[in-house]
Formats: sequence, C-alpha cells, structure tokens
Amino acid sequence: MKYDVIIIEEVEYELLKRIVSMAQYYKDNSYRASIEKLKNELDLAKIVSEQNMPEDVVRFNSKVEIATPFGVNRTYQIVTPDRSNIKENKISILAPMGLALFGYAQGDEVEWEFPTGKNLINIIKVEQMKRELKMQK
Repeated sequence: MKYDVIIIEEVEYELLKRIVSMAQYYKDNSYRASIEKLKNELDLAKIVSEQNMPEDVVRFNSKVEIATPFGVNRTYQIVTPDRSNIKENKISILAPMGLALFGYAQGDEVEWEFPTGKNLINIIKVEQMKRELKMQK
C-alpha cells in the first residue's frame, strides 16, 4: 500500500459518514455489508484537507483503471449511490468494488472477493474528474 493507510479528503469523509448513518434505510444486504466494511475503513483512514489530498488517490468522481488477475482491464468512475450507472461504468462508493478501491492509490493492490475466491486487483491509473460534491449544512 503506497501511503500505508487509505486517505480521504475532509468533505468526502463527512459525506461518507452521512451515507453510513443512512445504512439502516438500505434494504439490500450487499449495500448494508459494504456500509459495515466502510465504517471500519473510516476508523483507520487518514483524513486530509483538499490541498493535501494526493492526486493519485481514488476518491469521489475519480476514474480508476484496474487490472484483474484474469487479464481484464476496466475503467470505472466512483460516484455517490444516486449517480451509479453500470452502463456508463459509474459505480457507487457503496458497491463492493467502489468500496474496495476508495482511498487507495495508483499502484496499490487491493484484495477483492471474486466468485472464484479472493484475488488482487491492481490499480493501474487514477484520474481526477471535476468535483461535484457539495455539503449541505
């Protein structure tokens, strides 16, 4: 792991905490399981300001190119649950893949549960897209 811990920007951290607080309202078991894992990740994460956020860390709206052990390369954009659209390769932060990648950096290997068992995903490239997050007070 490039930075020893996952890194999350302050505003995104607050948004993630709000998403976690809404967990009781999700009916889908996979979302609830992802939220529980996210809670644990947030406890260990390094929280940084926007100006101290490394450019190569996966965050909201990042486009992430990954390589799987099956020789498949894919690019996904990590988005909030309401913007998720798999046809556009936009995956929710709460989807297991979104959760697995969030806070990790280009060059990191992330353990992922495939139908055939656990394997490593390599983060090949991270591209930062325009920020669209706004916190409502």
